[in-house]
Amino acid sequence: MIRSTTGLRASDLVSPSIAALISVIVNYGGTFVLVFQAAQLAQLSAAQTASWVWSVSIGVGVTGAWLSYRYREPIITAWSTPGVAFLATVMPFTPYGEVIGAYMLSAIGFIVLGVSGAFERLVRWIPSGIAAGLLAGILLQFGVNAFGGASADPLLVIVLVLAYAVLRRFTSRFAVVGILLIGLALLIAQDRIDVQQLQLSLAAPVFELPQFSLGSLLGVALPLFVITLTGQYMPGMLVLRNDGFKTSANPILTVTGLGSLLMAPFGAHAFNVAAITAAICTGKDAHEDSSKRYIAGLVCGALYVMVGVFGVTLATLFMVLPRTFVTTLAGLALLGAIGGSLANAMVDARTRETALITFLATAANVTLLGVGGAFWGLVAGLVVHLLIHGGRKPVAGLRAQ
Repeated sequence: MIRSTTGLRASDLVSPSIAALISVIVNYGGTFVLVFQAAQLAQLSAAQTASWVWSVSIGVGVTGAWLSYRYREPIITAWSTPGVAFLATVMPFTPYGEVIGAYMLSAIGFIVLGVSGAFERLVRWIPSGIAAGLLAGILLQFGVNAFGGASADPLLVIVLVLAYAVLRRFTSRFAVVGILLIGLALLIAQDRIDVQQLQLSLAAPVFELPQFSLGSLLGVALPLFVITLTGQYMPGMLVLRNDGFKTSANPILTVTGLGSLLMAPFGAHAFNVAAITAAICTGKDAHEDSSKRYIAGLVCGALYVMVGVFGVTLATLFMVLPRTFVTTLAGLALLGAIGGSLANAMVDARTRETALITFLATAANVTLLGVGGAFWGLVAGLVVHLLIHGGRKPVAGLRAQ
């Protein structure tokens, strides 16, 4: 069992809180620029853009905090990153009211899927080795990016990597928080963080009357639903399973779907269980005791709500951090998750080859029919697994020791 009745001490709050902070920084610093790009392409007003930031941040924060508290597991929620990348291509050509209506239809689809329980049965059916290979393939690029920035910013990357190695020698629990502080200190010393122009201001939600059409249903709602399901929910649930958490996908789909439905008229596109940023909070680096890691979900929720209250201002604050710093920090924070998923993918000799195919196909990140590499990597692994092992019973003794 993951849950524990043991009490919390002050020291139990530090590691999960730092993991949550890094998760939020990576989310806003790494992908949130897509929201601003999509808003600009759609010619949304400043008030509408601020409302989008407000609604998606508040919604993600509340749903994630509630799920983490209710189930005592680090259920980190996020906005659909592949979803917003898709929206940037269709919003310029779709009336904003119809886009809002499509958000609501997509959210209703997730609610129905959660209530029916079909998605949970699908997740349980996937072999553990293939699930681990999928996760490793998704995370691989983040590990590579941790070192890829050295060509553009060698001093920063070298300092962060060496600091991480030294800190890991003495403490695994506080290594990531150490490099976070060291990296920020270096950036401040180099005068590379300019916050003088930023002024805190409260965001105000703007209600948009939804409109519905067959074109927006087929051209916006359905693709958003499929992309979010395959690119976010599937790997997100596998992240939780990989670290031993057992909460059913049904309430997660239902709660995030309800949150998306309520916040859609204010501009929020889709909430889902997080994948990449969740892995920062679900592993041992967040806390050695898995029953204490739900604290990271609570802190993530509080931070997202705070960003939402101040809208564009705080989101922009996260985005002024140099991209190399964000990618290196994320990659180093995910090293444990990458190593653990690779080890789990290879542990069973029977499924080792199919897990490896899943890993490589996912890492290749091939996009077909508008659907990303995570889905096609999973399809490749499952098809090969069925062709090789379909109808055969496992042979005793094949599992590696």
